[in-house]
Amino acid sequence: MSMTDQPVDDDGTVPRPGPGAGFDGRVAIVTGGNSGIGRAAALALARAGARVVIGARREPEGAAVVAEIEAEGGAATFVPTDVTQEADVRRMVETAVQTHGRLDIAVNNAGANTSTGAFPALTDLEEVDWDRIVDVNLKGVWLSMKHELRPMLAAGSGVIVNTSSVAGLVGIRNSAAYTASKHGVVGLTKAAALEVGGRGVRVNAICPGTVDTPMLERLLEAQPERRAAYAAVEPLGRMAAPREVAGVVLFLCSDAASYLTGAAIPVDGGWSAG
Repeated sequence: MSMTDQPVDDDGTVPRPGPGAGFDGRVAIVTGGNSGIGRAAALALARAGARVVIGARREPEGAAVVAEIEAEGGAATFVPTDVTQEADVRRMVETAVQTHGRLDIAVNNAGANTSTGAFPALTDLEEVDWDRIVDVNLKGVWLSMKHELRPMLAAGSGVIVNTSSVAGLVGIRNSAAYTASKHGVVGLTKAAALEVGGRGVRVNAICPGTVDTPMLERLLEAQPERRAAYAAVEPLGRMAAPREVAGVVLFLCSDAASYLTGAAIPVDGGWSAG
C-alpha cells in the first residue's frame, strides 16, 4: 500500500484512505508530530483510522494538529514530551496505553539540527551543539523505543518506524553531528529489529532527503541562497513534500509490509543512489 499516488488535500497532506486500510482501532504514537514529517504522519495515520498520540515539545503546534485531526472525526491526544528526558517519554507511552489500552505503532520522528543556520566544519563544531543534536536524534529514539517496546512485546505485536535521514546512509559535509546521529539511528534500528523480530515486533527506519519542512525553513533563514542547492542535489530535481514521506511511513506501518524489518528505506529522490 503506497499513499504517494493518492490525491492530496489543499494543505498538501494525504487524505484518509477508504475501507480496508487496516488501521481502524490501532493506537499510534508520533514523536515530533506537531510539525513537518511528523505532522503529516500523524494526519495520515489518523485518516487511516488510527488513534494518535502526539509527543512533542511545542504545545500550541501539537494542540493545533490534534484539533485538525478531531475536526475530521479522528481521535488524537497531545502529550508534552522532550524525547531526551526519560520521564517525559515514559509519560507519553503510559498515556497512550492508559487512554487506549494498547500501543500498536510508534513513529519516532522528533529530531534536531543546527539551531543557528550555520553548518560548521567538524573542527568548529561546539560541544553544546554536538550534545543537543545527538541527544535528540539518537538518545531520543533509544528512549522512545525502550518504553514503546514494553507494551508491544507484552502484546506480541507492534511496528516501529524511526526517522533517520539520507545523512544516515551517506556522509554530509559540514554536518558531522547530524550525520553521526542519523547513522546511529540506522544502526539502532537494525539492532532492535534483530532483538525483537522473533517476538512479533517490526522495526524499520526511513531516510528522507531534503524535505520542505518548517525545520528546513528555519535553517534557510540565514542562508536562503541554499534553497536552490538543496533542490539541485536531488536527482528528482526538487524537495519532497512531507506527505510523500508520510506515505512511506504509512506503508511500513501497514500489514502490506508484514515481512519487512531491519530496513533503512531511502525516501530521498535518488540522492543516495549516486
